[in-house]
Amino acid sequence: MIATSTRLGPSIGQQIGALLGFLALSLAVSALGGALTAQSIATWYPTLAKPSFNPPDWLFAPVWSLLYLMMAVAAWRVWRVWRVAGWRKGGQSLSLYIFQLIVNLAWSALFFGLQRPDLALIDCLLLLVLIAFTALSFWRHDNWAALLMVPYAAWVAFAALLNSAIVVLN
Repeated sequence: MIATSTRLGPSIGQQIGALLGFLALSLAVSALGGALTAQSIATWYPTLAKPSFNPPDWLFAPVWSLLYLMMAVAAWRVWRVWRVAGWRKGGQSLSLYIFQLIVNLAWSALFFGLQRPDLALIDCLLLLVLIAFTALSFWRHDNWAALLMVPYAAWVAFAALLNSAIVVLN
């Protein structure tokens, strides 16, 4: 008799734990970004010339909260594929996801922490490319995961436009 190995999907407990882990990771990135921006939002940011299409300040927190939630769910969906099919099926996509989160956080450090909108714009454009690659990578594993990244890409594209206008105006 030949022994065969079949991978079972993650248990409900593992799935809930992983989802909570991805939510915690998103919350951590959001909190670190918030900590990097807090002082500059109150002092430096209001002094910048902004374009007419600049959204009201109160809009950023709810939009980013929703985007981080959607990103976490997208990553969790790919993680489920990875747990069943192995590293080549999802691990590389999740590594790309983690890298784009780091670049996302770097934008806050550059724009608000260092008060360098010019460098932040470069980071933002890199982030947009990474989000696109992440979404395409997610698409190979889970279409819904990729679609959950689309609003994030759209918002970051708008952020790049806003960031570039701030660079030009200042």
